[in-house]
Amino acid sequence: MATSGRKSPNKKSRPKAKSGFYGQALVEAERLYLLEAAQVDGLDDEVAVLRLLLRRLIQERPDEVKLQLDTVNTLAKLLHTRYQLTAEQKNSLKEALLKVLTEVALPLGIKFIPGLPK
Repeated sequence: MATSGRKSPNKKSRPKAKSGFYGQALVEAERLYLLEAAQVDGLDDEVAVLRLLLRRLIQERPDEVKLQLDTVNTLAKLLHTRYQLTAEQKNSLKEALLKVLTEVALPLGIKFIPGLPK
């Protein structure tokens, strides 16, 4: 799962923005931005922008507490999504960690590792 927010080199399967559902509703300049945005993976950029907007909101509109709380809730949901792992990813990570611990810890003489088969 890519989460860096950087461009991926192989995005050949992305639809063209001009012919896509949203592309038809955009002016030419926005279509170019849409093409660029389609190349970004992950949510890191969105998290960063939302944090900046929240900061601006707090500074420029301090009385709009409900809007600030809504923004914080949106940020929390975005972060939850950003760091959520699928069951398969959790299992793969667990297996990889157990393999490393087995191959490194046991040869070093560590006798008990929680979760490791005995």
